[in-house]
Amino acid sequence: MKKSSRAALSACAVVLLGIFARVGLAQTQVSPPLVIEGGTLIDGNGAAPVRDSVVVIQGNKITAVSRKGQVTYPPNAKIINAGGKFVLPGLFDSQVSNSWYFGEAQLLHGVTSTIDVGTGGEPSVPYRDAAMHGKIIAPRGFTGISRFQTVPTGEWAAWTGLESILTPSYPPKSIEHLKELVKARLDGGADFILFQDGSLPLEYYKAAIEQANKAGKPVFTRAYGPILYPKDAALVGSAALPHSSGIGAAIARNGFTGGRDDRNELDRYVEMDDAKAKELIQVLVDHKVALVPTFVINFPGYPKDWAQFAEEGRKMFTDPNLLTYYPASSVQSALASYVRIDQGAVRERRMKGYQNAMRFHKMFVEAGGHLLISGNTNDGKSPGLNQHHEMQIMAEAGLTPMQIIQGSTKWPAELIRKLDILGTVEAGKLADVIVVDEDPLQSVKNLEKISTVIFNGNVLELAFHPWYSSPFSNVGSTSPTVDGLPWVVALKNVSRRAGQDEEGGGARAAGRGLPNPVNSPQPAIETIEPCIVTQGSPMQTVIIKGFNFTRKSAAFFNGVAVPYRAVSATELQITLDENLLRTAGRFDLVVKNPEPLDATLRNRLWGNGTSNAAHLIVNYRYE
Repeated sequence: MKKSSRAALSACAVVLLGIFARVGLAQTQVSPPLVIEGGTLIDGNGAAPVRDSVVVIQGNKITAVSRKGQVTYPPNAKIINAGGKFVLPGLFDSQVSNSWYFGEAQLLHGVTSTIDVGTGGEPSVPYRDAAMHGKIIAPRGFTGISRFQTVPTGEWAAWTGLESILTPSYPPKSIEHLKELVKARLDGGADFILFQDGSLPLEYYKAAIEQANKAGKPVFTRAYGPILYPKDAALVGSAALPHSSGIGAAIARNGFTGGRDDRNELDRYVEMDDAKAKELIQVLVDHKVALVPTFVINFPGYPKDWAQFAEEGRKMFTDPNLLTYYPASSVQSALASYVRIDQGAVRERRMKGYQNAMRFHKMFVEAGGHLLISGNTNDGKSPGLNQHHEMQIMAEAGLTPMQIIQGSTKWPAELIRKLDILGTVEAGKLADVIVVDEDPLQSVKNLEKISTVIFNGNVLELAFHPWYSSPFSNVGSTSPTVDGLPWVVALKNVSRRAGQDEEGGGARAAGRGLPNPVNSPQPAIETIEPCIVTQGSPMQTVIIKGFNFTRKSAAFFNGVAVPYRAVSATELQITLDENLLRTAGRFDLVVKNPEPLDATLRNRLWGNGTSNAAHLIVNYRYE
């Protein structure tokens, strides 16, 4: 990559760093003091429950944890009577491909923190910080921003090279390039670093882990091979294996050398060799590698309570207030996940694999390993609810309720190195607390019986609201800085083949001044710099690069025409005044060319004279 390209791609990360440096963990609104009185406290540390407990909250912090009658209440405190109930830390969902419309459902199910899988890109940090400051109603979204893999997949399979440096699935080209990418994520405010596959040379993982550890951040690896497997991941210093990746292959009796998708994961567990399993478990425990097994997504239909899970999921998606804002396609995807069930001889064979998978993870926890709970929340799941389903599956596997509770509270906070502020109910920590009606140490299913959720010191109303939204509109892995880049590349190639000259504003017009053709070409945007600015900023210049810009082009920000200075047919410097930057959010910026359109490219097949959208994030200002 050329130095100039690197500098341009780093612009978003640099702006993010400036924003991140100003962000603390204090909430913006002052709430009255709270006292949770009389409940049985299960604080997340694994100790015996404390009856008749008192938890005092002032602002967004827990200021005292004691017994009833042994602590002075602050003046004007609101008393929450938890007599006969059970008090616990807010839950962590430890593997999330986050979309904004998950937030309310997660909070209502007691999930107050999430750990993402690096699919969010640039909106991830502003979204996390807005939740932490009470600007939006959503769990604390600890983020890796994006992840590394050899070949981009999913939404990013059609890789163009124009993507921003924080785009998910960015493929490193060398160790030095990888270090540059890791630095961009750390500078941008990432809480951890992620690798999506095990296809890179071991030296790459070692270099990234060393760099991240120096910054105090962990690294997660999906160790499916064919180079990095679970033992390798442990030895190079990986902190966690999402999906318990590569375990089934590593403990197969006859060995297994292949990629992730060569066989079903349960088929690998069918051939589990106990000696190999014990050896691998010892390596993982010795090197403090956490596992996030995600049985809900890995093994649909096999848990004994699957029919109950499906019924609860369908019931959740009948709430009319939730359906007001939750995308219909995502509802359909979530409900479809409950019916993908193996049948016949395949199911009979794989049931043995399922039982072995449960047995392996029980052995891992009994050996002292940390197992983190998550249903791998994404558009194919019921957010919040699937966290409880995964906990119940772990109970089926034989984990104790306390182990499951710690896997949903203390251990994930410890993994992302936030145990000083979250994960347990202790004085000095952030006030994320849940109260449940029945004893979760008798059955983890009782964790579904939530009577109170306190997030950041505020008592939440336990209901869906039709007005629920997010200013950043982040959706899984579909929140790029510039939309439609594969289309942009194709249009540029067509323009070249059509022989558009500089008077037509085509690709060959780059750097030759702004053309003024009779017939307008179809404009396209390739990059935006910066992609994040701060709310309330004074006049801001945003640079749009692309092609087919002409003297008659008009630029629009959030539907409003804005002035610009034309550098060339490939670069516009757009001026946004402070009135346009008063509201936080993620806004479209497009270029429009007037009629008549150039018929030589059959432009109606390529567009209507309006470019693809670039996106500018206006982040909240935190003082």
